[in-house]
Order: sequence, then structure tokens, then C-alpha cells
Amino acid sequence: MQGSIDLDAYLWRVDWHGRVAADLASLRGLAVAHVATIPFENLTPLLGLPVELETPALERKLVHEGRGGYCFEQNLLFAAVLRTIGFEVSGLIARVLWQHPEDAVTAQTHMLLRVELGGESWLADVGFGNQVLTGALRLQADVEQPTGHEPFRLVERDGGWRMQSCVRGQWFTLYRFDLRRCEMVDYVVANHYVSTHAASRFPHNLIAARTTADRRLSLLNREFTVRRLGQEPERHRLDGVAEIRHVLEHEFLLRLPAHADLDRRLDSLPG
Repeated sequence: MQGSIDLDAYLWRVDWHGRVAADLASLRGLAVAHVATIPFENLTPLLGLPVELETPALERKLVHEGRGGYCFEQNLLFAAVLRTIGFEVSGLIARVLWQHPEDAVTAQTHMLLRVELGGESWLADVGFGNQVLTGALRLQADVEQPTGHEPFRLVERDGGWRMQSCVRGQWFTLYRFDLRRCEMVDYVVANHYVSTHAASRFPHNLIAARTTADRRLSLLNREFTVRRLGQEPERHRLDGVAEIRHVLEHEFLLRLPAHADLDRRLDSLPG
């Protein structure tokens, strides 16, 4: 994967004021800070623009321009941050099963990270939208692991792994993957599919998410949802462009791009 970034600028972006080191406390803490401050969002493919994955482009967009991105952007940036700090990081690729049957065969369209630390392997993923992992998971099967939000676990069968989250007492699979290192070219191909293909939801729907210490925020087109642990979701319908803009800026902390077609795309959203 790609090179290092301006670490000081990133730490300022995620509102991190403590020390950082290649240790578990920094890995977990930075993952939590990242998903609270850099939102998951797909405005770039929604506007029909190319999603760039080179490290300078990711740093410019997600760090300096106040934007967010989806899984490839988020996790490639986070990998560059971790590598700059001194972590050993490799990328994996997964098939999303969230809101799909357990036996569904989906394309490899999601990225996650494997981090080696103190002789153990850990998984990090700052790019899974409204059910993002807050923290890191030890690469260990069939053990419930606490996170900043719901419990997570990993299930392993015949060399295949599934990441699961316990939502309101029920386990759901987020995605399945194996432990083969993924090459950058495979992310480039998957990114092209996700950002342009007619069967992908990202070029046709507005999607955003941000996870704070006590809330999971999500937006699908005009439906804005707030989830708090142990409570029923709060759903709000956004009626016009001004209301959508307000939620994107103030709830998802997005600095919206100055694109001539943005308001038209927001106005044409379904729902």
C-alpha cells in the first residue's frame, strides 16, 4: 500500500491531543477519533467524479478539505497514518453481507486492515459506514470483544472469516473475508466498480455516517437516523436541499464541495 502523510495535520483533523505510538492504546484511540471526525460519505461518486486513492489525494480531501469518503479512502488514509506512526499494516478485502443473507455471494467491495502488534494480529476498519468498528479487534475466533459501542466478534470456518456485530441482542454479519494480503491494484478495480457501476448504490444515493461516543448517525438520501445504544432509532425525513445541507454540515461535520451540480443532485434524491 501507499506512503506516509502529514501526521500532525491528521492528528489535528481528528482532534487528537495526546501522544501516539505503535501500541494498542493508540490504535484503538485513533480509530475511535477517526470515525467521530472524518465522516463516511459518497458525494464524489454521487457527483459523477472519480474517486482518487493516491495518498496525496486522500490527504488533501479527507484531512485538508474537511471531506470524508468511503471504505477505500478511509482505510487507505488510516493505513498511511498507522504506517507513519510505526505500525506494520496490510490491507485485506471483503464481501459485504450486512443486510444480505448469510449465504449471499457478493463482490469484493470492502477494505479492512490487519495490524501486527506485539506478536499478535489485530483488525481495524474505519470505513464501514453506520456500523463501523470503534476500536480494534484481536484476530481471534469465536470470542466476543468489547468496542466503543456494540460487542463484535470474529467467526472462522475453513479459513474464511466473518466479522459480526451484536445489535440489540442479535448477531449480524458485516462481511466475510480471508487473510490474504490484498494488492493496491485490487482496490483500484473494486473502487472503480463501487464508484461507477450501475449496480452499485454509491453513484445513485446519498450515503453518510458518523459515529460519536454516544450516537451512530446515518443518512440515506432524505432519511436521517440517530441510533443510541439500547434505544429505538430516531428517524427524520429531510424535505429540501437546505435541510440536507444543514445536516451534512452540522451533524456529519462536512465541508461541502463547491460543485455547480451539488444542489441539483441533492434536490433529485429519492425518498
